[in-house]
Amino acid sequence: MDEIGEPQPLQEQENGPRFIRSQAVLQDFRIIFRSIQEHSRWVEKESGISAAQLWMLWELFNEPGLTVSALARVLSIHQSTCSNMLDKIQKKGLVLRDRSIDDQRVVRLYLTEKGSSLLAKAPRPAQGALCDVLLRLPVKVLCELESGLNQLIDALKIVDEKAAMLPIIAEKQNL
Repeated sequence: MDEIGEPQPLQEQENGPRFIRSQAVLQDFRIIFRSIQEHSRWVEKESGISAAQLWMLWELFNEPGLTVSALARVLSIHQSTCSNMLDKIQKKGLVLRDRSIDDQRVVRLYLTEKGSSLLAKAPRPAQGALCDVLLRLPVKVLCELESGLNQLIDALKIVDEKAAMLPIIAEKQNL
């Protein structure tokens, strides 16, 4: 693999293959992020909940009775973020938290009838466009993508490790 090179003077960069390729990749990132934002806006307009909340409902439909920690794992988000998102959709009457009689610490999550009805009419893919596409990519492509992105992350001077466990469209977008 190529090492990260030293910065070059702008005149040398503009016509060089590294510069041209880096501009193409930058544009690709913009397309990806804008597409995710647009999909999220569309989901919220169509369903009244965020794309992340819709994905939550989808996972609870697929596996009723998940715990908060199991749901957080499936969504690849932090457990406290998951709890905050659950609070919002529970207030809308879409999910039910059921505390175990045997062990009061265990809380199981279920869709309500209203949640099931909303999910039945909601836009697809319910787990989000990016997640859907990633799940359908060949393993070889996923490995190459992961490797390249890991190199990019390693090269960044400022890395927010906590960002890995947050939805792409964050709290400002009304999780």
